[in-house]
Amino acid sequence: MSRRVVITGIGAITPVGNTAEEYWQSIKNGKLGIGAITKFDTSKHKVKIAAELKDFNPDAYMDRRDAKRMDPYSQYAIAAASQAMEMSGYKPDQEEAKRFGVMVGSGIGGLKTIEEQVIKMHEKGPDRVGPLFIPMVITNMAAGNIAIKFGAKGICSSIVTACASATQCIGEAFRSISNGYSDVIIAGGAEASITSIGIAGFTSITALSSCEDPARASLPFDRDRSGFVMGEGAGALVLEELEHALKRGAKIYGEVAGYGASCDAYHMTSPSPDGEGAASAMAEAVKEAGASIEEVGYINAHGTGTQPNDVAETQAIKMVFGKHAYNIPVSSTKSMVGHLLGAAGAVEAIACVYSILDKFVPPTIGLENPDSECDLDYVPKTGRPAEIKYALSNSFGFGGHNAVVCFKAYD
Repeated sequence: MSRRVVITGIGAITPVGNTAEEYWQSIKNGKLGIGAITKFDTSKHKVKIAAELKDFNPDAYMDRRDAKRMDPYSQYAIAAASQAMEMSGYKPDQEEAKRFGVMVGSGIGGLKTIEEQVIKMHEKGPDRVGPLFIPMVITNMAAGNIAIKFGAKGICSSIVTACASATQCIGEAFRSISNGYSDVIIAGGAEASITSIGIAGFTSITALSSCEDPARASLPFDRDRSGFVMGEGAGALVLEELEHALKRGAKIYGEVAGYGASCDAYHMTSPSPDGEGAASAMAEAVKEAGASIEEVGYINAHGTGTQPNDVAETQAIKMVFGKHAYNIPVSSTKSMVGHLLGAAGAVEAIACVYSILDKFVPPTIGLENPDSECDLDYVPKTGRPAEIKYALSNSFGFGGHNAVVCFKAYD
């Protein structure tokens, strides 16, 4: 029999808040985290806005020597994990550490360090490339650094499935605990891709909005949408087997009830137009949770604001939920924090957990002119109170990767 998996810690570093609670209050109230890029000179770039972090200080989570040995994406991961662990109050002994794991993903990894070191090699020669270049950029090092910090000696992995990375990490961590392989896992994702090469690369495949008005740039499900806005940050959840959590008297914030994953097998960057792959993942997550389709009370959409994604996701939701699709509040928090790529699923999972706890659905703030092909209840502009028993967090990535986690109110 599978074991129940609950959430005992939450941490977030986002463009609208550097703690989970601050992030939740911001998206609950429709705060916009998008603005002019300050990290590099955008004079030669078509895209000039992004959702940057504000006032992030790595010194609050690690000493300066360690911070210098990490790319920003790892720093963000350590910060979110530290918050989650502090909230959980979990301090494993040597024996418990063998069943304590980390599953934290990233879509790209150390992009800032890659950019800097390639420029250095080009200008000064290969002998000047830093000795820590490789361990700073590889995508598994966020997970590795977290494991080192907290002494996690169980499973330690980093799933890389583009924008589905964090959601798959949460889902696979859930499965590891549910099936008895682990007792506690820090799960989530981190990304730091607001760099010159990152913005240039996504601009070149016409994925980013070039609108210079922050309020009209990230427009999921709106007919005027023109691409996504790059975001950055990290999210982490401490997932724990229920009896293990109860035995140590941990506070429980919610439950992971189901997980689904699939592949479109269709195109490198575009989703399958009929939404079949996304629908398959959603249906699997709902089925594993043991929920009826009528019991799903909120969907945090992938909702990037790109033309094909929003239509395909809408089709997928209808495919799974039929007529009930029109009764489910659906929102895209990317309208406020942009698209955190490999970290998106982590901060969106946190939004689902808080939605259930706070009985409130966050809005899609930029939605003014609904697309006729996107005709569901996307909670435009202003959030609303709602009783939510089950909530879905959708993540769909380049390569056709689909991942969905179903969260449940703990009782």
